[in-house]
Amino acid sequence: MPPSLHLLARAAGGSLSPVRAAIRHWVLSAFPPSEGSSRIDYDQPLGDPGLFGPDSVTWRVHSDFPGMLSGGLAALTLQTLHPLALAGVWDHSNFREDLIGRLRRTTLFVGATTYAPLAATDALIAHVRRIHAYVKGHGEDGRPYAADDPHLLTWVHVTEAYSFLQGYRRYSHVTLPVGAADRYYNEVRRIAEALGARDVPASEQDVTDYFKRIQPELAFTDRSREVLQLLSQVKLPVPAAGLSRDLFLLASAALLPDWANHILCHTPWQQRQAKLAAHALWSIAPVFRAALKDGIASRSCRRVGISASTLTHWPGEARVAS
Repeated sequence: MPPSLHLLARAAGGSLSPVRAAIRHWVLSAFPPSEGSSRIDYDQPLGDPGLFGPDSVTWRVHSDFPGMLSGGLAALTLQTLHPLALAGVWDHSNFREDLIGRLRRTTLFVGATTYAPLAATDALIAHVRRIHAYVKGHGEDGRPYAADDPHLLTWVHVTEAYSFLQGYRRYSHVTLPVGAADRYYNEVRRIAEALGARDVPASEQDVTDYFKRIQPELAFTDRSREVLQLLSQVKLPVPAAGLSRDLFLLASAALLPDWANHILCHTPWQQRQAKLAAHALWSIAPVFRAALKDGIASRSCRRVGISASTLTHWPGEARVAS
């Protein structure tokens, strides 16, 4: 692991106030709440639980920023392995010029469909469905693709749900209760189905079986390499941008399943680097939680009349200190 990652991990054990302030600035600079989310009112109407509600596994898993960002990057890595899903991004996205913007839009969609009031969630899903209707073309091998193809929608959804859950398990400092993983997959499939996906895995075993079935369709192509190379060089609009990027990219690699590491040709040295970065992110994860107490998850908790601390523990279990 680069020396800078060691320094960041050690910082979590020092004076927390400066570190919390720096982390808060980092997150708000990279993912400003005013971008896109200003159109969504997370405070009203009072009592509106949205699509999932405060008792859901989804509200808890998606409230953990380190797990969600590392999970999102892991999902993006997995998604580059499906040639037809990647073709849609390749042909219809400005990811080469504005990769940060694409990441922000994805962050907005996940956050809003998790926490926004139900009417806003429905409107956002309808908006995305309209966009998907125009995203069509042919892959490198001539096969047709469409963004609203239920098969491709399921692939994108499963890679995200799997990666977010793995991020929570790895970095939240909270033990996932027995059965919570199955509940999570059963909850979040509502979003995929609302977008048009079909036969969406609804349990952890379903996801394992799904990945086994779809692996023959996957490939690590020149396009995959180019997208991942761009991601490895992305400049975040924050101080120490390279350090922030490297920490989360390496920590995201630690979330990948073994079969994906094999397809991506990750060397043992690369996998060791990922494990070291994962330890560094795990070390500073509580500082992220302390620094980010007034985001959309907290606002949504106030909307339904509960304390935001509810999301840092599971019913019947001791709370996790932040």
